[in-house]
Amino acid sequence: MGTTNEKTRYSDAELQEFKDIILEKLRIAKEELSALTSTLSNSNANGTDDTAGTYKTLEDGSATLEKEQVNQLAARQKKFIDNLEAALVRIENKTYGICRETGKLIQKERLKAVPHTTLSIEAKNKQY
Repeated sequence: MGTTNEKTRYSDAELQEFKDIILEKLRIAKEELSALTSTLSNSNANGTDDTAGTYKTLEDGSATLEKEQVNQLAARQKKFIDNLEAALVRIENKTYGICRETGKLIQKERLKAVPHTTLSIEAKNKQY
């Protein structure tokens, strides 16, 4: 192995630490997604009482906009959940935390902030 200090992967203990962080984020993300989903299914029930026609049109417009925003949030949340679940798979494969561009370890601080990332700061900055 030589005496190089350059680690090629995180230890099992470190991977477990990241797994705990990811599972917690996943739990919260799923709760938020189900809240968004229930908001979407409930928003149909709100517009039933017929007030004056002009108000109704305004309300429908804002309800549609709100629904689109909630839909976007839900879609973003689903993508986040998918990314976190993919990160769990990488933990199982012991490839978690390795930059897909440089092959080097992604800094711990970055992984704690963005646990589903597959790019180091170095690789991310090159994209711009």
